Amino acid sequence: MTTTEARTDSGNTPGVRARPAFLLLGGVQTTLIFTLASLAVPLPRIGAAFRLDRAELILLSAAYGLTFAGLLLLGGRLADRFGGRRTLTVGLLVFGAASVAAPLAPGYEALLAARFGQGVGAALVAPAAMALLRALFPEPAAYGRAMATWGGLSVLGATAGNLLSGVIAAVSSWRGTFAVPVAVTLAALLLAPGLLPTTSPGPGRPLRQPGASRSPDLPGTSRPLRHPGGASRSLHRPGTGRSLDLPGALLATAGITLASYGLVLTDAHPWASAPVLVPLSTGLALLAAFGAVERRTADPLLPPDFLRDGRRALGLAAIGLTAAGTATVFVLLSLALQQQRGWSALLTSAAFVPFAVALLGAGRLAGPLIGRYGPGRVTGAGLGTAAAGLGLLAATGFETSVPYAYGLLPGLLLLPAGGALSFAGAAVLATRGVPAHHAGLAGGVLNTAMELGPTVVFAALLTLGGDAVPLATAAALFAALAAVTVLAPLVNRANRAG
Repeated sequence: MTTTEARTDSGNTPGVRARPAFLLLGGVQTTLIFTLASLAVPLPRIGAAFRLDRAELILLSAAYGLTFAGLLLLGGRLADRFGGRRTLTVGLLVFGAASVAAPLAPGYEALLAARFGQGVGAALVAPAAMALLRALFPEPAAYGRAMATWGGLSVLGATAGNLLSGVIAAVSSWRGTFAVPVAVTLAALLLAPGLLPTTSPGPGRPLRQPGASRSPDLPGTSRPLRHPGGASRSLHRPGTGRSLDLPGALLATAGITLASYGLVLTDAHPWASAPVLVPLSTGLALLAAFGAVERRTADPLLPPDFLRDGRRALGLAAIGLTAAGTATVFVLLSLALQQQRGWSALLTSAAFVPFAVALLGAGRLAGPLIGRYGPGRVTGAGLGTAAAGLGLLAATGFETSVPYAYGLLPGLLLLPAGGALSFAGAAVLATRGVPAHHAGLAGGVLNTAMELGPTVVFAALLTLGGDAVPLATAAALFAALAAVTVLAPLVNRANRAG
């Protein structure tokens, strides 16, 4: 991606260098997902250290994702109302404080509270980062290219979490895995003032900073404030005057969190048991109430029309399914390699190195491919390629007599290559046409799909039993959605022609 200058709605060039700012925001987003996956490999060691049972391990593993997913819609609204950088800063402070507390935890309860706290901070940071991304790239074409790259960051973060956590746990302790989010948080807090625009764009005219002179070309607007070294930034008024829809926020947060918690517990309890049914049914009831409230609210947390766009719905479905498929492979293969083949945590992490290489290679190709063929076709091709990888892993990945080179490696190359293309194309589909004052909302919805996908689909796949059957079922779901993604535009074109 070449360095470009972000432009304000008024046409002024604020001089914020988009590439360094994008790298900063991308590093933060990757770290959020790294943190989600970072306990997967060292979890058995944590369980042994604190003498945890299976249910406690499941809750510890899911705690970060529960608050992350549950608060994302509210985080998106806060970013749209109060501005991206302000919301990002608050979120980073919460996320960083919890990341410092986690490795210092003397016991299970303190570590669990720290993981919940990390999720709260992440729910503010993720949508705020996307709101700032829209401020940096206000032109639709540039924003689309940025989102094509952004879409692959999450699966990159998950891969890095699984790889590095195993290495860190092998050479030191599981507590060392929290050094990564602490370091990235400190760097982001130090660099943000010099790289990021003060707020995300919102409806209304630009605000003038103290000391900024009025532009002679555009009366009523402010001349950009220069940063040291020639950089400058522009202030935009966020969506002032808009309510936060607190009833909707409470219902959405409680509903998503409780329903997700119920699904997580299906790994330790039967679906018909009270520990699963009570939170799951309560969460679904609260989500139904959320839908009813949103239809009657003048300024809803999630406007109903937002999800009625067919391309956006396909993009969100592809993001959720790709995240679920990747998470399923990481969990099932990590357990199989350690328990069935007797591999160490370090060797298990090394097994996923080709996965990371293929992911990075496909990620670099995603942007040019989307520019040439469009996000829909690239998403469909990515889903189809990932389906082939999942099918191969289901067929030979769990056979201990089959060598790694042709039992696991082909699938571990195809799945990330397809996943990177799917994430990139789907991110463009999910955010195309979103107005600037809903950039935070779009970030919240996109990340919610990314978090709920593994929770919902993964829980459903595990009920099928075994190791190969869940992956084979995931392969079929990927293939079906790939067909829908490719055929839907053709059907729409035929209907318009008729």
